[in-house]
Amino acid sequence: MSRMRLGIVLSLAMVGATPASLAAQTTPVDPVTVFLLHNRTVQGVVETPSGLQYKVIAPGDGGVRPSDADVVLITYKGMLTDGTTFDEAARPTPMPVAEVVPGFSEGLKLMPRGATYRFWIKPELGYGDAATGPIPAHSILVFDLQLLDFKSMDEIRRMQMQAQQQQGGMPVAPATR
Repeated sequence: MSRMRLGIVLSLAMVGATPASLAAQTTPVDPVTVFLLHNRTVQGVVETPSGLQYKVIAPGDGGVRPSDADVVLITYKGMLTDGTTFDEAARPTPMPVAEVVPGFSEGLKLMPRGATYRFWIKPELGYGDAATGPIPAHSILVFDLQLLDFKSMDEIRRMQMQAQQQQGGMPVAPATR
């Protein structure tokens, strides 16, 4: 090691700094990480082992929760962290639990009927490095969501079959010439 480099290292050591700590100070800070680290300190915010963050706005009935085999009936508003709305369903909307991004599915399975939650879905549980419509790549997705009801796919199929039978039987395919 040269004398000049040795002198710098010794000077840094005397003030409690190391080359590694100085390098860490000049490394760019990831805004997603900064947001999520701060957000998890906000009162009422819970973080799951996967990194999904949520806050219970209204607890619901505290009973059974949906599974991947269910279709939920929800209202929701999807936003970016700057408040920009990218999707909204003010009317009750059916959604299969297993057919949404992983963070949304995980959050739905935490909610009992009647609950209202806010989710913060990190990019790895959302769209990751892919831009999707108005959602930029590497975005945290924020959802305000109310779970109105849910039913199993099997139950929905049975209900559909009963409705078809009440309307005069199974629909017939149009004849071809």
